[in-house]
Amino acid sequence: MIFALVVVPVLGLFFGVHRYLWCRLVRDTTTPGSRPRRTGTAAAYVLPLTALAALLAGRAGVPFPLQQALAWPGYLWLALVLYLTLALLAGEAVRAVWLRAFTGREPRPQTPATAVTIPAPTPSPDPPHAPSPSSAPTLLPPRTPALPPLAAPPRRLFIARAVAAGASLAATAAVGYGTATTLRGPTVKRVTIPLAKLPRAAHGFRIAVVSDIHLGPILGRAHTRRIVETINRTDPDLVAIVGDLVDGSVADLAPAAEPLRELRSRHGAYFVTGNHEYYSGATQWVDHVRESGIHPLENAHTELPGFDLAGINDLAGTTEHAGPDYDLALGGRDPARAVVLMAHQPVTIHDTVRHGVDLQLSGHTHGGQMWPFTYVAAATNPTVAGLERYGDTQLYVTRGAGAWGPPVRLGAPPDITVVELASMRA
Repeated sequence: MIFALVVVPVLGLFFGVHRYLWCRLVRDTTTPGSRPRRTGTAAAYVLPLTALAALLAGRAGVPFPLQQALAWPGYLWLALVLYLTLALLAGEAVRAVWLRAFTGREPRPQTPATAVTIPAPTPSPDPPHAPSPSSAPTLLPPRTPALPPLAAPPRRLFIARAVAAGASLAATAAVGYGTATTLRGPTVKRVTIPLAKLPRAAHGFRIAVVSDIHLGPILGRAHTRRIVETINRTDPDLVAIVGDLVDGSVADLAPAAEPLRELRSRHGAYFVTGNHEYYSGATQWVDHVRESGIHPLENAHTELPGFDLAGINDLAGTTEHAGPDYDLALGGRDPARAVVLMAHQPVTIHDTVRHGVDLQLSGHTHGGQMWPFTYVAAATNPTVAGLERYGDTQLYVTRGAGAWGPPVRLGAPPDITVVELASMRA
């Protein structure tokens, strides 16, 4: 039932969009039977199947090298589909204006008319008589012989090709820029957050917040090394990894995560699970992170100079009876001390407020990752990126350091944020 209500409409939309792309990019711009038509039609079948294979390969247990081979073309095509569709929809207005401007001006091929003559009736054996008007040959109006369907008029074909070329160029440029932004690695943002309970001795404490690294078939060891080097250059007091570290198993991605051992900070590195850890074997990853010298906070807290650092499991852990537990995470601590909570999804902020937390650090949203999904992310999260206050609790959401699915960031560049805590008593 769920398959019929969700998967079938999604697949229908997916293939419907590809049908539209074929019509505008192939059918309208090529002649029947030509090599470009055949090539474009073949691509219209192969590319969507490659994208589906990339999406399903990990869940289906496909060998990791094959996942990597499918991921680049499959995920990049998904990004191109988005921007090709948007560009072609915008091009529909251009097409309509041009066609209206040139309506009636297109020369039409002329076919000479053929007169059809019906011969007079055969004379009867009766005696000759004066010819009547009806006995004369009858000349019918000219008749135009049936012709095979004509090719698209030259001007219409030119307009179709111009719109298709413009849309393809715009989409390719957008995806190319977004891919370069992702592969270049995150930039460093800095934000100062005052906490009322923070003592003067902890004023200026710096937390490097990183989330959504998304190691997987595309983003691997080089991506991790860029992130580690960027964090280490900020010389933080503490590193907070706020979930969605991986998209795959420990067996496949342990080498990609290896550079995390090189993280350097005065008070160590801490980790909480994100929803993608529960798709990838959360228990194994928590153990692996611990072996790498990073401290998992599974509904737990620890005392640091001047404040407590707490962490809750992601909401997705509920399916494994390991969801967020505020009582366990915050129980037994001194309520007079400031507390900073690591929680992957910002939607937990309302529970966080009820438990009197001073600051929540989150990720998950990617800032929307690719425009126009930035609007979707803003509509479905209390805060999509940046700092906001909810009652006496502040929430900071990082846009994350990696990308899920297409390795494309457009309108939401990746970041690592250095949060500097400020004492109001300083």
